[in-house]
Amino acid sequence: MKKITKAVFPVAGLGSRFLPATKAQPKEMLPIVDKPLIQYAVEEAVAAGIDEMIFITGRNKRAIEDHFDKAYELESELEAAGKEQLLEFVRNVIPKHITCIYIRQSAPLGLGHAVLCARPVVGNEPFAVLLADDFMDTAPGRKPVLAQMTDIYGYEKCSILAVQDVARADTRHYGIVSASSYRADLELVSGIVEKPQPDEAPSTLAVVGRYVLSPKIFDYLQHLGSGAGGEIQLTDGIAALMAAERVLAYRYAGQRYDCGSKLGYLKAMTAMGLKHPETGEGYRAFLEQMHLGAEAK
Repeated sequence: MKKITKAVFPVAGLGSRFLPATKAQPKEMLPIVDKPLIQYAVEEAVAAGIDEMIFITGRNKRAIEDHFDKAYELESELEAAGKEQLLEFVRNVIPKHITCIYIRQSAPLGLGHAVLCARPVVGNEPFAVLLADDFMDTAPGRKPVLAQMTDIYGYEKCSILAVQDVARADTRHYGIVSASSYRADLELVSGIVEKPQPDEAPSTLAVVGRYVLSPKIFDYLQHLGSGAGGEIQLTDGIAALMAAERVLAYRYAGQRYDCGSKLGYLKAMTAMGLKHPETGEGYRAFLEQMHLGAEAK
């Protein structure tokens, strides 16, 4: 089995829950303090040893390509102004050894279809999938979440899904797995269903936006019909894959923030604002002041 060197970023979605902010910019370019969501996801992939980033894009997503491209005019202006620190930030948005590939998804046919669009580049290799709006904050003393998963892949040699427990009322928002204990933090998946109603969900163990997948998934996605919501669902492809290969669910170490929702985005902004070296101290003081003001009322 080959080392994982390719990561797929499905970024063609409309981001309608953040309108009007996403009317003219991709939701993946929304910033958490001073870096866009997509940059955090790419940095997580780089930390896992991945050097080919495959972006599945759509209309109005040019800003993502521009973000990871060289900005000659901006660099010239920063250099002329002597702003060396900012210049280094701009020049090192992505390491020089990283390759970025952009593939246009012709129609919004679902996550499974977006992943299938990457087949010509991924080929017959295992690969990672990262959903940028699932923001993963690294647990203290641990590697980033995707690096945890690629390490596990190194000795398990099978597809791995990042999972977390959710409230039963929320199962209708996730792919939900049936699984049995395998070893610490890992479970063997026996079933998966897309967005079941709470009274029909087989468990409360939800798949979140990090996957390590066998290339065989492409064969199953290629022959799938439309699933939930009239789209080609990645969960349906995984369900078919399980008939031929093991699939494991991994309870990762870290904190996930659902930045596809406004509340989740605000939580991520607060968590990272408190950690940021420039803003942490002042932001903490501001939040304490707000808390005291609320108590006084």
